Amino acid sequence: MKTYKKIQLFILFIGLLSFNTCVENDNLNIPVSVDVSFNPGVNDIVIDISSVLGDFTQRGEIFTYNQLTNGGSRYMSGYVISSDEGGNFFEEIVLQDKASNPTAGITVQVDVNPLYTFYEFGRKVYIKLDGLSVAENNGVLQIGIQDGTGLAKISSALRNKHIIRDAEVATIIPLELTIRDFSNDKESLFIRLNDVQFNRNEVLGSRPLTFAGEVSDEFDGERTIETCLDNASVILSTSTFSDFKALHLPINRGNIDGILTRDFFDEFYTLVINSPEDLNFNNDVRCDPTSLDCGLATTEGPTILFEDAFETQTRSSPITGNGWTNYIEAGSESWEAYTAGGSNASLGVSARMNSFNSGDASNIGWLITPAIDLNTNTGVTLSFQTSNSFSDGSTMEVLFSDNWDGTFDGISNATWGLIPAAYITQNSDLFSSWFDSGIVDLSCGSGSRVYFAFRYIGNGNSGFDGTYELDNIKITAN
Repeated sequence: MKTYKKIQLFILFIGLLSFNTCVENDNLNIPVSVDVSFNPGVNDIVIDISSVLGDFTQRGEIFTYNQLTNGGSRYMSGYVISSDEGGNFFEEIVLQDKASNPTAGITVQVDVNPLYTFYEFGRKVYIKLDGLSVAENNGVLQIGIQDGTGLAKISSALRNKHIIRDAEVATIIPLELTIRDFSNDKESLFIRLNDVQFNRNEVLGSRPLTFAGEVSDEFDGERTIETCLDNASVILSTSTFSDFKALHLPINRGNIDGILTRDFFDEFYTLVINSPEDLNFNNDVRCDPTSLDCGLATTEGPTILFEDAFETQTRSSPITGNGWTNYIEAGSESWEAYTAGGSNASLGVSARMNSFNSGDASNIGWLITPAIDLNTNTGVTLSFQTSNSFSDGSTMEVLFSDNWDGTFDGISNATWGLIPAAYITQNSDLFSSWFDSGIVDLSCGSGSRVYFAFRYIGNGNSGFDGTYELDNIKITAN
């Protein structure tokens, strides 16, 4: 009897040992034995991601791969470039075709969390396409299980059948791009942007922003990355479920690695990082323009040098008169008089820059005050109010120049600097509210003919660009 019990215990021990060497901590169906290279069967074929994208382009709608007529299967190969370890991706794997100089990428929807423990960054995988469908979701091509006219995620029960882990773990080399290079064929690729920084309104001053920890960040935090070379910008999107959402954005400038994709509504390009380690912002010299930074004053002077509440302007027409220069640098839209009611009401008549659905590749508009003499006037201050009305990646700046010659042609040749103390509504601000600039002190400036400009720069998407409203501008002196 004792011998029989010993045999039972020995068999149980061997069984438990075998079981423990064939499971992963979060999924009992996944072996963790030594990785081996995947070898397709004689009748199987392996295609690349670009072939899958081409198949979708030919059809233009959701379709499902079937088994080959010879009984073999199709497999798609790719390298993992996403990681859900930091919580910024959820139940999806982003793949690109090559470890360096990639040309095609795609997203695979998987109903498993976490995924990084088995499909880590750089891991080569093969996707068995039999029974899987390809569709466009929010402007990004994805693979999953067909569910009506859309896609459902590959279930945990089918995960091992469709996703095969290869032995290779490659070093992923980011594809270096500029924002001007963005296009549909670059989506779902791991890219690098060089010499960039976060917009000064998001990281400087008394209200520096986190990645996605603001009250207004409902699902994603959207922050503006701008290039130092050509003043282009793109949105960094961070999930409010990410582990690093409460970290403050870096002030410095440098490079950033991430996956190029589209926003939830497929309206503009966004960049998504795996973790803050994808940011290498080690240059503490920012590339912001020159500035006139005297801080804020406590009171306004009694002498009004210039003011406008736009009440005499003709609605839905360009802002004119009262010394204003209304200049279109790019696109077809200009600052116009505007009135709106409802939850986003104007302050009577306001000045608005709106390039939504303009069809223009770029929109830049200037609204410039008449010249102000800072030499003979003392205690000069500036104040105004702004509302973003869904700025959606567009920006507005308040600038100054002491060498503009007053002509349209001279605007681009003049030196324009920032006035950083003036608060301008941001993407993260509630769209239905108006925000005061503060009483901006200009007393440390000089010049007998100094101009102040409100410049709007669209986000560069011809079908979807943001809106800003401006009102109650006042320049005073003692």
